[in-house]
Amino acid sequence: MTKGNSTKITDELYRYMLAHNPPLDAVQQRLVETTYEKFPDVAGMQSAQEQGPLLAFLVRLTGARHIVEIGTFTGFSTLSMAQALPAGGRVVACDVSEEWTAYGREAWEAAGVADRIDLRIAPALETLRAMPQEEHIDLAYVDADKESQIAYWEELVPRLRRGGLIVTDNTLFHGRVLDETATGSAAGVRAYNDHVAADPRMESVLLAISDGLTLSRKR
Repeated sequence: MTKGNSTKITDELYRYMLAHNPPLDAVQQRLVETTYEKFPDVAGMQSAQEQGPLLAFLVRLTGARHIVEIGTFTGFSTLSMAQALPAGGRVVACDVSEEWTAYGREAWEAAGVADRIDLRIAPALETLRAMPQEEHIDLAYVDADKESQIAYWEELVPRLRRGGLIVTDNTLFHGRVLDETATGSAAGVRAYNDHVAADPRMESVLLAISDGLTLSRKR
């Protein structure tokens, strides 16, 4: 196997990349900064800054109107997707923390998109299983507990419309996916990646964006 050209992403190059992407608006930027101020120990759970514009791009590219998000945290990714929705579009945002999502609620109100977001504080599997069985989801973003990812996938795929996308974050999991003896979250990501790659209902690509991002399209 021959590795293609690769570029080391230095801090300077990262800033250059962000400068050549759509900029975060004032509400998005404030939410990113607030997350790091209020939750410094777990702020890494927030989607990377470049993923906000990417998610918005995918919403517009697919014409998504019905989005499901598994793992909302403080709501940066939710905000990015909601802002890109057409009139009448909706994000069902799944999380279990009132504390974290309270900051998202404030940002969504400030951005004028709170009416596009249906926040469900409950285990995501319960929320998914209560949804209609028919194909109605246009795009799903999965960024939650790694041990449950296959279960999320199996609830999402039958409900995903043909041509719809599942976007999964952290699929390289800090490089620990290479460890065959890994346990916990790393083992969950390894198993999920294998499961996704082998699913004939979907076509998928795993990309080295941030901590690994997998795009899966329903055939």
